[in-house]
Amino acid sequence: MEQQAIWAIGIFLLTYALIISEKIHRTLLAMVGGVLMVVLGIIDQESAIHHIDFNTLGLLIGMMIIVNTTAETGLFNYIGIWTARKAKGNPVTILWLLSLITAIGSAFLDNVTTIILMVPVAFSITRQLKVRSFPYIFSLIIASNIGGTATLIGDPPNIMIGSAVKELTFVAFLQNLAPIAILILAVTLPIFIALFRKSLKTDSKHRQSLMNTSLKGLITDQKLLVKCLIILGLTLLGFFMHQTFHLESATVALAGAFLLLLITGEHVMERAFRTVEWPTIFFFVGLFVLVGGLIETGTIKRLAEWSIELTGGDPLLTSMLILWLSAIASAFLDNIPFVATMIPMIQDMGSMGISNLEPLWWSLALGACLGGNGSLIGASANLIAAGMSAKEGEPITFVRFLKIGFPLMILSIILSSAYILIRYF
Repeated sequence: MEQQAIWAIGIFLLTYALIISEKIHRTLLAMVGGVLMVVLGIIDQESAIHHIDFNTLGLLIGMMIIVNTTAETGLFNYIGIWTARKAKGNPVTILWLLSLITAIGSAFLDNVTTIILMVPVAFSITRQLKVRSFPYIFSLIIASNIGGTATLIGDPPNIMIGSAVKELTFVAFLQNLAPIAILILAVTLPIFIALFRKSLKTDSKHRQSLMNTSLKGLITDQKLLVKCLIILGLTLLGFFMHQTFHLESATVALAGAFLLLLITGEHVMERAFRTVEWPTIFFFVGLFVLVGGLIETGTIKRLAEWSIELTGGDPLLTSMLILWLSAIASAFLDNIPFVATMIPMIQDMGSMGISNLEPLWWSLALGACLGGNGSLIGASANLIAAGMSAKEGEPITFVRFLKIGFPLMILSIILSSAYILIRYF
């Protein structure tokens, strides 16, 4: 193996190891790793910029602006309290209703944003009911990763796959991934209730207190809410239609975001730009350059050749290998860098004789998104929810999450394996 490839692999693995250790912020590590690739001549600056997927970045920035501006109106807090009242303060009913709302929200907003919005709502409800918050926070995490699997914009791995493979449209993701996501959610919700029923008990006094919570005043800015909902509706319509108009998903998201800022004024614009998660955006930038170094040195191509040798180029075996490898890897590594490495590898498989790559892409999406439920560090949404829980004085430990999350993840991958087999083979 040539020296450049060894350097590229070394930088990539070292960056990965440090990201897992969580000693230094992952954004700094990804950016430093990317810069090293350029400084050491593994990839030149022009090629590095070429490997940055601006469609993924544009889609993330656009959706962050729209959703964070909508959150300022108090809409999501209103939905949480309204749900609790509809459930008549019953802790078990509230658990599955909040999980259902989180799964739907994650499909159309993205799972990280949905978790940021729903976790405070869950804490507000559990404080009033005087019940443990862990069952709620854990259920929201699992539901967000399942819901995020269903659409192009639900989870960063899907955004990356959809951006890399132009024929996989918003509608294609919905048609191919939503059915299995709905099935997995339907199987998982009763398991939540069975697991946590004993700790979801409260007295009638606390239930009544929650029922008496007024919905008045929860919506803080009705004019802004109307504007946000119109733009959000138009943006989602744009995702369904983007292929018809030959527009990228990032163009739709950014058009929606900038139209919203145009009709709301400068004061909202400044707040909106401050709420964009810039560390996440720059993490992606560094990551794309890191993976670009592996592509330029032929490392990814060699991995693809090895995988095809292992499965004999059989599409079904290759799909199963990708599904299970993605799930196990994504449980213990952040799924974003893993998917960034896998995308060019699957593309290389297409040039090596596997004619229909579509089942491979769906296998990667299912494995990476659902694998995030396997451990606390499996997905960004998990870590964000755990951080918010720790601030409330209820830390979620790695082992506690693993004991419940990993078996649930394995169950979801068994269901996904059956789905891939029946639907595509």
